[in-house]
Amino acid sequence: MRALTLIIFALLFAMPVQAGFTGATSAPAADGRGGFTGPGATNNTTVQAAKGMRDDTHVTLTGNIVSRVSGDKYLFRDATGEITIEIDDDDFRGQNVTPDNTVRIFGEVEKDFGVPTEIDVDRLDVLK
Repeated sequence: MRALTLIIFALLFAMPVQAGFTGATSAPAADGRGGFTGPGATNNTTVQAAKGMRDDTHVTLTGNIVSRVSGDKYLFRDATGEITIEIDDDDFRGQNVTPDNTVRIFGEVEKDFGVPTEIDVDRLDVLK
C-alpha cells in the first residue's frame, strides 16, 4: 500500500512538468536575446492548424498581411485560410509591410469564448 501511495505522488508531481514541455526547438527570443536559428528552429504551422490549437500555444506562420481590420488588428492569409492577428506598433520594428510582402510571424494563439481565434504577434519578419 505504501509503495502504491509513493507511485501516485510521483506521478502527480511529474504531470505538471511534462505538461509544460513544448519541445526542444523554438524560435529566437523576440526581446533581442538571440537564440538558435537553423533546421527545426521554426515550427512553421498553417492558419488552418492554428485555428484548432489550444489557447497560448506558440505558433510560427508564413504568409501575407492582406488588410488592416481595426487598430492593431490585421487580416493574415496563407494557403490554408485567413485569421485575425494582433500586432503592436513596436512589433513591426520599423519594417514597412504591404500585402505583396511575404512575412513570418511568431506569436501565440488567443482563444476567448464566443470570439474567433486570433494570433497575438510577438515578432514579425519580412521575408520578401
